[in-house]
Amino acid sequence: MNNAEILIIDDEPQIRKLLKITLESNDYKVVLAETGKEGVHLVANHTPDLVILDLGLPDKSGHLVLKDLREWYDKSIIILSVQDDEADIIKALDNGASDYLTKPFRTGELLARIRASLRISLNTDSQPNLITGDLEIDLSSRIVKRDENIIKLTATEYNLIALLAKNQGRVLTHQFLLKEVWGLGSQNETQYLRVFVAQLRKKLEKNPNNPKHLITESGVGYRFV
Repeated sequence: MNNAEILIIDDEPQIRKLLKITLESNDYKVVLAETGKEGVHLVANHTPDLVILDLGLPDKSGHLVLKDLREWYDKSIIILSVQDDEADIIKALDNGASDYLTKPFRTGELLARIRASLRISLNTDSQPNLITGDLEIDLSSRIVKRDENIIKLTATEYNLIALLAKNQGRVLTHQFLLKEVWGLGSQNETQYLRVFVAQLRKKLEKNPNNPKHLITESGVGYRFV
């Protein structure tokens, strides 16, 4: 039985109805909003566990709603939009979206993304030990283990995996990762990032060619699961 409350901000009545039926049949509590203003008001008053946000709202851009919410709301926000342009996806993720799905969407995939997002707390500083499958990352002592064995990482490799782990489940764009780990002057060095991700996979994944933790989001960035 789910106790999570999910707010849907979408101006399409058919989408709101479909999402409401789908989520309630999976025991989620659902709150609906059809404008950005109404959505922000409901987030402030209900503090839902997760927000599903459309970008094409009638009163203001969903990108602006996302930026407004991220000034104080630290739970997961999943973008669900017909806008499938890579620039829109990257912009939303850089502005703090936890995930991005395009319409039309598969309900099974959406439910899986919701479950993953709800498992993840954005306040990872209060959880210095992150354990996922065979990996354990101790953020306080900067130690990474696989199957209880300590993995030797360079400082840069550790900084990269720690950043991904702190945002577990979220897609982090190439530009964001490069800026945070290597600095502002490195935001276009995507090949550099690919090399370090490949190195991490060799050290952390049982099968680097079929990674279970460091997932590539084609053309956008990476996700740690």
